[in-house]
Amino acid sequence: MSAASVQDRVARFVGETLRDASVIATAPVQIEAWAAPAEPVPFADAVGRPFATFAVGERWGRPWSTLWLRVRGQVPPDWERDAHRRVELVADLGFNGLAPGFQAEGLAFRPDGTVIKGISPRNAWLPVDDDVIDVYLELAANPTIPPESHWQTTALGEPSDVDAPSLYRLERLELALVDARAEELLRDIEVLGGLAAELPSTSPRAARIWSALDLMLDAVDPDDLPASIDRARQLLTPALSSQAAASAHRIVAVGHAHIDSAWLWPVRETVRKCARTFSNVVDLLERHSDLRFACSSAQQLAWIEERYPDLFSRIRQKVADGQFLLVGGQWVEPDTNLPGAEATARQLIVGKRWFLEKFGVETTEVWLPDTFGYSAALPQLVRLSGSDWFMTQKISWNQTNRMPHHSFWWEGIDGTRVFTHFPPIETYNAELSPSELAHAERTYLDHGTGTVSLAPFGWGDGGGGPTREMVAAARRQADLEGSPRVDLGTPREFYERAATENTDLPVWSGEMYLELHRGTLTSQLRTKQGNRRVERMLHEAELWAATAAVRTGLRYPREALARAWERTLLLQFHDILPGSSIAWVHREAEADHSRLQRELEDIVQTSLLALTGEGDLALTANSAPLALHGVPAGAVATTADHDEPTLLRAMPDRGWVLDNGVIRAEVDAAGLVRSLRDASGREVIPPGERAGRLRIHPDRPDKWDAWDIDRHYQARAVDLDEAGEVVASVVGGAAVIRATRSAGSSTFVQTVTLRPGSAALDIAVDVDWQERHRLLRMYVPLDVHADRSTSEIQFGHVERPTHANTSWDAARFEIVAQRWIHVGEAGYGVAIANDSTYGHSVQRDTRPDGGTTTTIGLSVLRAPSFPDPDADRGTHEVAFAIRPGADLRDAAEQGHRLDRGVRRIHGAHPVDPLVRSSDPDVRVETVKLAEDGSDDVIVRLYEASGGRRTTSLHLDVPCARIAETDLLEREISGGRVFAAGDEVVLTLRPFEIITLRCTR
Repeated sequence: MSAASVQDRVARFVGETLRDASVIATAPVQIEAWAAPAEPVPFADAVGRPFATFAVGERWGRPWSTLWLRVRGQVPPDWERDAHRRVELVADLGFNGLAPGFQAEGLAFRPDGTVIKGISPRNAWLPVDDDVIDVYLELAANPTIPPESHWQTTALGEPSDVDAPSLYRLERLELALVDARAEELLRDIEVLGGLAAELPSTSPRAARIWSALDLMLDAVDPDDLPASIDRARQLLTPALSSQAAASAHRIVAVGHAHIDSAWLWPVRETVRKCARTFSNVVDLLERHSDLRFACSSAQQLAWIEERYPDLFSRIRQKVADGQFLLVGGQWVEPDTNLPGAEATARQLIVGKRWFLEKFGVETTEVWLPDTFGYSAALPQLVRLSGSDWFMTQKISWNQTNRMPHHSFWWEGIDGTRVFTHFPPIETYNAELSPSELAHAERTYLDHGTGTVSLAPFGWGDGGGGPTREMVAAARRQADLEGSPRVDLGTPREFYERAATENTDLPVWSGEMYLELHRGTLTSQLRTKQGNRRVERMLHEAELWAATAAVRTGLRYPREALARAWERTLLLQFHDILPGSSIAWVHREAEADHSRLQRELEDIVQTSLLALTGEGDLALTANSAPLALHGVPAGAVATTADHDEPTLLRAMPDRGWVLDNGVIRAEVDAAGLVRSLRDASGREVIPPGERAGRLRIHPDRPDKWDAWDIDRHYQARAVDLDEAGEVVASVVGGAAVIRATRSAGSSTFVQTVTLRPGSAALDIAVDVDWQERHRLLRMYVPLDVHADRSTSEIQFGHVERPTHANTSWDAARFEIVAQRWIHVGEAGYGVAIANDSTYGHSVQRDTRPDGGTTTTIGLSVLRAPSFPDPDADRGTHEVAFAIRPGADLRDAAEQGHRLDRGVRRIHGAHPVDPLVRSSDPDVRVETVKLAEDGSDDVIVRLYEASGGRRTTSLHLDVPCARIAETDLLEREISGGRVFAAGDEVVLTLRPFEIITLRCTR
C-alpha cells in the first residue's frame, strides 16, 4: 500500500475512533455560577457570593468579564482506577479552535482557596483523586483578538459595556474515566506518522514506518479497541525502538511558556495567565520528574507571590528541586532599543536581585526570545550582571537577510563578547512535533562545528505551558531513527555542551538589527514620551536624594524609588513601550507614567529643598552628566543669563533672519528653514532645500500594523510646505517663528526658535493628529558628505552606513537613535536631538552640482488600526534641535538639554556635585545609594566617545574604601580597589561601563 494511502487510513482511524477512545465513560456534575459584575475579585471574595444553578450549554462571559463556577460531583462507584485508568474533570469552556492563549481560560481552586491548575484548550482537564469532587473555577472571558489578523480593527481592546453579549458557551464540564492506553497509542501514531511525513518519500526508514502503521491498523479493531490496543502498540514498538544515527542533531528541549506581560490583554489579565500556566507547570513537574521548565520574568513570579502564595510556595520547592528553572535575570522581557542606559541595566539589576532574594538563585543567561532587535550595548551589560550567555528567537523573523549562525559570540560596542544562541527550531512555543524537530535540523547552520541546539517548548500567553502530550513526544524522540535526538534538559546543559564542542565560535559584532517591526520605534508616542520623562526623573530623584542623604542626612527614599523602578521596568516590556498592545494597556501606561512623574517630582523637590535651603536665590539644578547652561554636571549653581536677545529681522521676500551671534538661520515665508550657518559661516542647508519639512506618507504595512513600517511608505508623500498663518515674534529674548499647517483632518503648529546664546536651532511641532494609516515624518537635508551616521544608544553610540551597498545596509532603512543622531565628514558634523523620537532614516544623494545631500528623516507619528484602532490620535508635542558644527559631545549635550536635564529653582545657596569626572567624555550616568539598604554610595560611569580615556573622579563623600563592582554592586574579583580618599584615577577602554562602590 502506498504511503499516501496509509496516511489516509491513519487519519480516518485517529479522527473517527482513536481520538475519542480514551474516554471510557462520563458522569455529570452539579454546576453553580456567579458572574463578577466588574473587574476580577479574589477567591475569598468570590466564594461568599450567591451562586445560582448553571448548566452545560449556557452562554457566559461578556468581553473581559469573569464567571465563577462551583462544581460538585461524585465519581460513580463502578469506575475502577488502575495503572491505565484514571478519573478527570474535563471541560470545554467554548474553545474556538484558535491557538491557546487567545480565548477563554480558567483556573481551578480547592474549597480552601489553594490553586489546583489551569484550564485552556490544550490542557482542559483537572485531576480527580478522591471520590467526591468540589472545586471552584474562575473563568476568564478574554475576547479573541487573534494576532493573525495583523491589521484588522478591533473594538475589544477596552473594558466592555455591562450589556455586551456573551462570548462563549459552556460546551462540556463532566467527569471522565480515561483509558491511558488509548492516549499512548495516539502519541505513538503521531510521532511515527509525523516523522515519516518529514522523511524523503524514497527513504527506507519512511517505508518501514508506513508499513508498521499499516500492520497496526490491520491488527486493531475499532469496534473493540480496548481489547486490541496492547497488540497495536506492540506492532509499533520496533519502529519506535530503532535508534537515531550517530550523526543525528541533538536538541535540548526545555519547557517554557512565553507569557507577554501585556499585549492583547491588560496587565491585570497577565497576572491570572501566569497563575494558570504556572499551576499547570507545577502539576506537570510533579508528574514528570525528568521535565525542566524555564521561567524568565521576575515580575511574573512577584505577582504570584503577592496574589497566589500557596502556588508560590510550590514553585519555590520546584526551584529547590532543580525542576523550575529561573532564567533571563530581568524584571520583564523588555524592549532593548527604546529604554535608556540605566533602565537597561536595571532590568538585570532588579530582576537578578529579586531571584537571589526570593530563591537564592543566580541566573546565568539573558533570555529574550521575542524582543524586536537587540542593542549593541547588551553584551557588556549581560557580562557585568554576572550572566554568561544570551538567547533570542526573534532574529529569525528577518525579512531580508538570514543570520549566518545559530551559535556565536556576540560582540558589543566595547568589545565584550557573550555566547549567543537563537534556536533553529524557530519558535519559542514548540510542541516538539516531528515537523518542528526536522525543521530545526534542516535550518541549523552550524553542522560543521556543532551538534546541539535549544528548543523551548510549551503553549505561551496563557495557553498553559508544556503539556503531557509534549513530554510524551520528547520521550519517544529521545533516540529515534530519522529524528534529531531530544533530551529533556536545562538551558545550562545546552550552553555547556555547545560551548565545549566549539571553542572557536564565529563573531557577530554590533547591534542585532531586526529586519521587521520597525514601526515599534514610533507607535504610541504618548507611551514613549511618558517613559522618556519618567526615566529622566528617576535619574534626577536618585541623584538629588543620594546627594541630600550624604550632605544633609535626609532619609533616602528607597522603597518609593524601588517601586517606581519596578513599575517603569514593567512598562518597558516589549509589547508596551514599543506601542504594540491594545488600547487598555496604553491608557494604563499613560496613567502610570503620569503618577510616577508626580511621585518622583515630590522626591526631587524634597531633596533639592534640603540641599539648597529655603531662599529667593535663582538657581539652576543640572542633573545631566555634562555641563549645561554653564552649570557643572550634578551641581546646583546660580543662574546667570547674560546673553543678548536673539536678533529677528524681516527680509524683503517675507522671510526672516534669526541671529544670536553663535548661529544664523533664515526662515522662509512658510516657516521652513532655508539657511543655517554656524559661527564659522558654513552653510549646512543644501541649495534649494528646506529643513524642518513635514511630510505625510501612506502607512499600510503588509502584515503587522502597529509593528511595521515597510519600505514602500517612501513611494508617495504629501509635503506640508504651505502655511495658513506664519507669525514672528521675540519671546523672552528668543526669536520665534510659528507656522500653522493643516492636512487631512489634522492641524500642525510648527515653531522655529533660536534662543540667546544657543548653538542649536529648535524646532517644535504641536499636532492635533486625526489620521489613519498615515506616517508623519520631519526631514532635515544637510550639505554634508557623510558615509555613516552615528546614533546614541545605551552607554555609547553606534555607527551605521548611509549607503545601501549590501542587503544588510539596505534593510536598515529605519534605524533607532536615543536622544541624538549625528552625521559628519572629516572635520565637520551636524547633530539633531529629539525629546521623544526614536525612528530615524539617513539617506545620501548626489546633487546636480556635484555636492552631496545627507537627509535625516525623523518618524514623528503613526496611525495604525491594530491592535489599538485609535493609536496616536489626539494632540501631541514633540521637540527637535539642529546643531551645526557639532561633534559627538555637542550632540550629547544637545540631547540632554532637550531631555530637560536642568531645572530652575529658588534656594538659599548653590550645591557642589557629589561626584565629578575631570574628562567630560567619561560620564557619570548614575549616583545613588546601594541596593542592599546600606548607606554606601554607588557611582556608575562610562566612556562615551569610543576612545580610551583617563579621568580623575572626585567623590565628595567620606569613603573608607572604593571598589569596582558588577551591576549588582558586588566586588569584582581582580577589579580596581582604591584606599580611603575622595579621588580616584581611572582609565577606561572605549565605551567601558564601570560601577564603583564607596563604602562609607
